[in-house]
Amino acid sequence: MAEDADEFLSDPLAGFDPTEEIEALKAERDEFRDRFMRALAEAENSRKRGERDRREAERYGGARLARDLLPVFDNLSRALGAVTDSQREQAGAVIEGVELTLRELQSVFGKHDITLIEPKAGDKFDPQLHQAMFEAPVPGTKAGQIIEVMTMGFLLHDRLLRPAQVGVSSMPAS
Repeated sequence: MAEDADEFLSDPLAGFDPTEEIEALKAERDEFRDRFMRALAEAENSRKRGERDRREAERYGGARLARDLLPVFDNLSRALGAVTDSQREQAGAVIEGVELTLRELQSVFGKHDITLIEPKAGDKFDPQLHQAMFEAPVPGTKAGQIIEVMTMGFLLHDRLLRPAQVGVSSMPAS
């Protein structure tokens, strides 16, 4: 043991290969650089994903509330559609109040980029915007044409909030 200590003290670099040590350090450096670059890329991806999620939440976060308000729109519209001329004469102020409420609701929808999908009879059925509630062969129509509109649909920005519910012609081609 004393001989080994004497040998080490006389030549501390005995058995040491500097090129091996340099290669090992380079490999370790490259491994750390690779891990650092991967961590940096992952951090950047997380930042971008978080930013995208924040924008989506800001843009579409009110979708549930908006969806819950759609029956209010439907009911106000149906109520106004059922009003007769004699009812308008008797309860004009009440009916005007309902009309104002519906207009205010539409204004709020507009502020939040909620747009109405208003199909008309004769329009072509679009499965991206419409939901077929029934099919019926109606003379004078083509297959795939809308024959009746039950409820309007809505878009929130560019996303479908609710499809318009429609009846579609199943008239066979002649």
